[in-house]
Amino acid sequence: MVPFPIVHRDDWLCAIHKPSGLLVHRTTLDRHETRFAVQMLRDLLGCHVHPVHRLDRGTSGVLLFALDRDVAGALGAQFETGIVAKRYLAVVRGHPPEEGTIDHPLARQFDDYEQSPPAGAVAGPQRALTRYRRLAVAELPCAVERYPTSRYALLEVVPETGRRHQIRRHLKHVAHPVIGDATYGKGRHNRLFARLFGSDRLLLACVELRLRHPVTGTLLAFARTARGRLRARHSCVGWDPALTGR
Repeated sequence: MVPFPIVHRDDWLCAIHKPSGLLVHRTTLDRHETRFAVQMLRDLLGCHVHPVHRLDRGTSGVLLFALDRDVAGALGAQFETGIVAKRYLAVVRGHPPEEGTIDHPLARQFDDYEQSPPAGAVAGPQRALTRYRRLAVAELPCAVERYPTSRYALLEVVPETGRRHQIRRHLKHVAHPVIGDATYGKGRHNRLFARLFGSDRLLLACVELRLRHPVTGTLLAFARTARGRLRARHSCVGWDPALTGR
Protein backbone atom coordinates (compact mmCIF):
# COMPACT_ATOMS: atom_id res chain seq x y z
CA MET A 1 0.00 0.00 0.00
CA VAL A 2 1.37 3.44 -0.97
CA PRO A 3 1.85 5.42 2.30
CA PHE A 4 0.93 8.75 0.68
CA PRO A 5 -0.25 9.98 -2.74
CA ILE A 6 2.42 10.63 -5.38
CA VAL A 7 1.68 13.99 -7.00
CA HIS A 8 4.52 13.88 -9.57
CA ARG A 9 7.36 11.54 -10.51
CA ASP A 10 10.05 11.77 -13.16
CA ASP A 11 13.74 10.83 -13.41
CA TRP A 12 14.83 13.76 -11.22
CA LEU A 13 11.91 14.80 -9.00
CA CYS A 14 9.19 13.31 -6.86
CA ALA A 15 6.40 15.27 -5.19
CA ILE A 16 4.11 13.69 -2.61
CA HIS A 17 1.12 14.77 -0.55
CA LYS A 18 2.42 14.64 3.02
CA PRO A 19 -0.26 13.89 5.60
CA SER A 20 -0.51 15.91 8.78
CA GLY A 21 1.46 14.34 11.63
CA LEU A 22 4.24 12.87 9.48
CA LEU A 23 7.76 14.18 10.08
CA VAL A 24 9.85 14.95 7.00
CA HIS A 25 13.05 13.50 8.51
CA ARG A 26 14.44 12.17 11.77
CA THR A 27 14.58 14.77 14.54
CA THR A 28 15.50 14.99 18.19
CA LEU A 29 12.14 16.67 18.78
CA ASP A 30 10.63 13.19 18.80
CA ARG A 31 13.24 10.53 19.46
CA HIS A 32 10.64 7.77 19.59
CA GLU A 33 9.14 8.39 16.14
CA THR A 34 9.92 5.67 13.60
CA ARG A 35 8.09 6.97 10.52
CA PHE A 36 9.59 9.73 8.34
CA ALA A 37 8.68 10.90 4.86
CA VAL A 38 12.30 10.64 3.66
CA GLN A 39 12.67 7.02 4.77
CA MET A 40 9.23 5.96 3.54
CA LEU A 41 9.72 7.50 0.08
CA ARG A 42 13.24 6.05 -0.19
CA ASP A 43 11.88 2.58 0.58
CA LEU A 44 8.99 3.06 -1.86
CA LEU A 45 11.18 4.24 -4.78
CA GLY A 46 14.26 2.16 -3.97
CA CYS A 47 16.66 5.10 -4.23
CA HIS A 48 18.02 8.01 -2.21
CA VAL A 49 15.72 11.03 -1.94
CA HIS A 50 16.54 14.58 -0.86
CA PRO A 51 13.87 16.93 0.57
CA VAL A 52 14.38 20.40 -0.91
CA HIS A 53 12.06 22.32 1.42
CA ARG A 54 10.24 21.67 4.68
CA LEU A 55 6.73 21.30 5.94
CA ASP A 56 6.06 21.33 9.66
CA ARG A 57 4.96 18.04 11.14
CA GLY A 58 1.38 19.25 11.51
CA THR A 59 1.17 20.81 8.03
CA SER A 60 -0.12 18.64 5.22
CA GLY A 61 0.32 19.11 1.50
CA VAL A 62 2.75 19.10 -1.40
CA LEU A 63 6.30 18.10 -0.42
CA LEU A 64 9.01 18.00 -3.09
CA PHE A 65 12.07 15.73 -3.23
CA ALA A 66 15.04 15.56 -5.57
CA LEU A 67 16.40 12.19 -6.62
CA ASP A 68 20.07 13.24 -6.74
CA ARG A 69 22.27 15.80 -4.97
CA ASP A 70 22.88 18.08 -7.98
CA VAL A 71 19.17 18.47 -8.61
CA ALA A 72 18.62 19.02 -4.89
CA GLY A 73 21.16 21.86 -4.96
CA ALA A 74 19.51 23.50 -7.97
CA LEU A 75 16.06 23.26 -6.39
CA GLY A 76 17.36 24.52 -3.07
CA ALA A 77 18.67 27.61 -4.84
CA GLN A 78 15.20 28.25 -6.32
CA PHE A 79 13.62 28.08 -2.87
CA GLU A 80 16.34 30.28 -1.33
CA THR A 81 15.91 33.01 -3.95
CA GLY A 82 12.12 33.00 -3.79
CA ILE A 83 11.56 31.72 -7.34
CA VAL A 84 9.26 28.94 -6.15
CA ALA A 85 5.65 30.08 -5.68
CA LYS A 86 3.87 28.44 -2.74
CA ARG A 87 0.17 28.54 -1.89
CA TYR A 88 -1.44 27.38 1.34
CA LEU A 89 -4.91 27.11 2.84
CA ALA A 90 -5.38 27.96 6.52
CA VAL A 91 -8.32 28.04 8.93
CA VAL A 92 -7.78 30.92 11.34
CA ARG A 93 -9.40 32.57 14.33
CA GLY A 94 -11.41 35.73 13.64
CA HIS A 95 -12.42 37.58 10.48
CA PRO A 96 -9.35 39.25 8.94
CA PRO A 97 -9.69 41.79 6.10
CA GLU A 98 -10.55 40.40 2.67
CA GLU A 99 -6.88 40.57 1.72
CA GLY A 100 -3.68 41.79 3.24
CA THR A 101 0.10 41.72 3.43
CA ILE A 102 2.02 40.90 6.58
CA ASP A 103 5.46 42.51 6.39
CA HIS A 104 7.02 41.69 9.74
CA PRO A 105 10.65 40.61 10.38
CA LEU A 106 11.11 37.28 12.15
CA ALA A 107 13.98 36.18 14.34
CA ARG A 108 15.80 33.23 12.86
CA GLN A 109 14.83 29.84 14.30
CA PHE A 110 17.34 27.05 13.86
CA ASP A 111 16.58 23.41 13.21
CA ASP A 112 16.61 21.24 16.32
CA TYR A 113 19.83 19.58 15.17
CA GLU A 114 21.70 22.87 14.68
CA GLN A 115 23.87 23.49 17.73
CA SER A 116 25.07 26.86 16.42
CA PRO A 117 24.16 29.18 13.54
CA PRO A 118 25.32 27.82 10.16
CA ALA A 119 28.14 29.62 8.39
CA GLY A 120 26.82 32.80 6.79
CA ALA A 121 23.61 32.82 8.84
CA VAL A 122 22.00 36.23 9.17
CA ALA A 123 22.06 37.58 12.73
CA GLY A 124 18.95 39.20 14.15
CA PRO A 125 15.46 39.42 12.63
CA GLN A 126 15.11 38.56 8.94
CA ARG A 127 12.69 40.17 6.51
CA ALA A 128 9.52 38.10 6.13
CA LEU A 129 6.56 38.80 3.86
CA THR A 130 3.26 36.93 3.66
CA ARG A 131 0.22 37.73 1.54
CA TYR A 132 -3.25 36.38 2.19
CA ARG A 133 -6.75 36.43 0.71
CA ARG A 134 -9.93 35.60 2.61
CA LEU A 135 -12.01 32.91 0.92
CA ALA A 136 -14.81 32.34 3.43
CA VAL A 137 -15.96 33.19 6.94
CA ALA A 138 -18.01 31.45 9.61
CA GLU A 139 -19.50 32.35 12.97
CA LEU A 140 -20.32 29.60 15.46
CA PRO A 141 -22.85 30.06 18.29
CA CYS A 142 -20.24 29.12 20.87
CA ALA A 143 -18.89 31.41 23.59
CA VAL A 144 -15.10 31.55 23.75
CA GLU A 145 -13.30 33.99 26.02
CA ARG A 146 -15.54 37.07 26.50
CA TYR A 147 -17.46 36.83 23.22
CA PRO A 148 -20.86 35.08 22.81
CA THR A 149 -19.94 33.67 19.39
CA SER A 150 -16.74 32.46 17.72
CA ARG A 151 -15.54 33.69 14.35
CA TYR A 152 -13.31 31.84 11.90
CA ALA A 153 -12.04 32.32 8.36
CA LEU A 154 -10.57 30.27 5.53
CA LEU A 155 -7.53 31.97 4.01
CA GLU A 156 -5.44 31.45 0.91
CA VAL A 157 -1.90 32.26 2.04
CA VAL A 158 1.18 32.96 -0.10
CA PRO A 159 4.53 33.29 1.71
CA GLU A 160 6.90 35.47 -0.33
CA THR A 161 9.85 34.52 1.89
CA GLY A 162 10.69 31.20 3.52
CA ARG A 163 11.32 31.74 7.22
CA ARG A 164 10.79 28.90 9.66
CA HIS A 165 7.14 28.70 10.81
CA GLN A 166 6.56 31.92 8.86
CA ILE A 167 2.85 31.52 8.14
CA ARG A 168 2.02 30.43 11.67
CA ARG A 169 4.09 33.20 13.26
CA HIS A 170 2.79 35.90 10.92
CA LEU A 171 -0.86 34.96 11.43
CA LYS A 172 -0.32 35.03 15.18
CA HIS A 173 1.27 38.47 14.79
CA VAL A 174 -1.95 39.86 13.26
CA ALA A 175 -4.12 38.11 15.90
CA HIS A 176 -5.51 35.49 13.49
CA PRO A 177 -3.64 32.32 14.52
CA VAL A 178 -4.14 29.02 12.72
CA ILE A 179 -6.60 26.67 14.37
CA GLY A 180 -4.91 23.60 15.82
CA ASP A 181 -1.58 25.39 16.33
CA ALA A 182 -0.39 24.33 19.79
CA THR A 183 2.65 26.63 19.67
CA TYR A 184 1.36 29.91 18.23
CA GLY A 185 -2.39 29.44 18.44
CA LYS A 186 -5.18 29.92 20.95
CA GLY A 187 -5.81 26.90 23.15
CA ARG A 188 -9.49 27.66 23.76
CA HIS A 189 -10.26 27.80 20.04
CA ASN A 190 -8.21 24.67 19.38
CA ARG A 191 -10.16 22.85 22.07
CA LEU A 192 -13.47 24.07 20.65
CA PHE A 193 -12.65 22.58 17.23
CA ALA A 194 -11.55 19.36 18.92
CA ARG A 195 -14.80 19.15 20.88
CA LEU A 196 -17.17 20.11 18.06
CA PHE A 197 -15.48 18.50 15.06
CA GLY A 198 -12.98 16.00 16.46
CA SER A 199 -10.20 18.15 14.97
CA ASP A 200 -6.84 17.11 16.38
CA ARG A 201 -4.55 18.61 13.72
CA LEU A 202 -3.10 21.89 12.50
CA LEU A 203 -5.52 23.31 9.91
CA LEU A 204 -2.83 24.39 7.47
CA ALA A 205 -2.05 22.78 4.10
CA CYS A 206 0.36 23.49 1.24
CA VAL A 207 -1.90 23.07 -1.80
CA GLU A 208 0.38 24.22 -4.63
CA LEU A 209 4.03 24.64 -5.64
CA ARG A 210 5.07 26.35 -8.89
CA LEU A 211 8.68 26.18 -10.07
CA ARG A 212 10.94 25.64 -13.06
CA HIS A 213 12.24 22.10 -13.61
CA PRO A 214 15.97 22.25 -12.79
CA VAL A 215 16.89 19.88 -15.65
CA THR A 216 14.36 20.39 -18.46
CA GLY A 217 13.51 24.03 -17.76
CA THR A 218 9.78 23.26 -17.96
CA LEU A 219 7.44 25.28 -15.75
CA LEU A 220 5.79 22.92 -13.28
CA ALA A 221 2.76 23.26 -11.03
CA PHE A 222 2.25 20.63 -8.34
CA ALA A 223 -1.23 21.03 -6.88
CA ARG A 224 -3.22 19.00 -4.41
CA THR A 225 -6.55 19.99 -2.94
CA ALA A 226 -6.96 19.84 0.82
CA ARG A 227 -7.97 16.29 1.65
CA GLY A 228 -9.59 14.09 4.24
CA ARG A 229 -10.06 15.55 7.68
CA LEU A 230 -9.05 19.09 6.68
CA ARG A 231 -11.67 19.13 3.93
CA ALA A 232 -14.19 17.73 6.43
CA ARG A 233 -13.48 20.61 8.83
CA HIS A 234 -14.35 23.07 6.06
CA SER A 235 -17.69 21.35 5.56
CA CYS A 236 -18.40 21.37 9.31
CA VAL A 237 -18.38 25.17 9.47
CA GLY A 238 -20.49 25.51 6.32
CA TRP A 239 -17.83 26.19 3.70
CA ASP A 240 -18.16 24.78 0.20
CA PRO A 241 -15.65 21.89 -0.11
CA ALA A 242 -14.86 23.25 -3.60
CA LEU A 243 -12.95 26.05 -1.87
CA THR A 244 -10.24 23.55 -0.97
CA GLY A 245 -9.25 23.37 -4.61
CA ARG A 246 -8.82 27.09 -5.21
